[in-house]
Amino acid sequence: MSLCDCPPTPSEVMPLLEAAVRAPNHHLTEPWRFIVLTGQAIEDLGEAMGESVRRQHAGAHDLEMKVQVERARPRRAPVIIAVIYVPSDHPRAREVEDRYALGAAIENLLLAAHATGLAAYLRTGAAAYASEVRDFLGLADGEEVASFVYLGRPVGQPRPLSRRTPASERTTWRGWDPAP
Repeated sequence: MSLCDCPPTPSEVMPLLEAAVRAPNHHLTEPWRFIVLTGQAIEDLGEAMGESVRRQHAGAHDLEMKVQVERARPRRAPVIIAVIYVPSDHPRAREVEDRYALGAAIENLLLAAHATGLAAYLRTGAAAYASEVRDFLGLADGEEVASFVYLGRPVGQPRPLSRRTPASERTTWRGWDPAP
């Protein structure tokens, strides 16, 4: 999906974040936070990602090319939302439930973006977990990048939907007579 260079405004992004935080989560742990990047902040993210590749692939014969490719990745979108997993200190919180809730928050954000005519897609990759990127984002101990949401205005026709197994092949019906 191609995105134009004109970024959505903060007033267009905020409702997407509000949709995200409405995701269900046990005990209202709200295991998320969001870092919204544009302009120079996207360039700086690219630098951090490039430096992570430089460290991880030191000595590679094509190191500079790998670094340049990684630096350019964030430039694919005029806005990037770093969705951060925040562990809960709630006594009844379960990490697995919080991570599922975070996934629901991300899906809410994506659905809200598409409903408003914006384009959004997920990117993560190894750099999301690199110390250089964590430092750039200012993550606290225990926090993790769950995903980068690339956000913008679509250019051209959307790509065809990727192939999925039909729901009927992944669904079991019990108690229905007859089963659909």
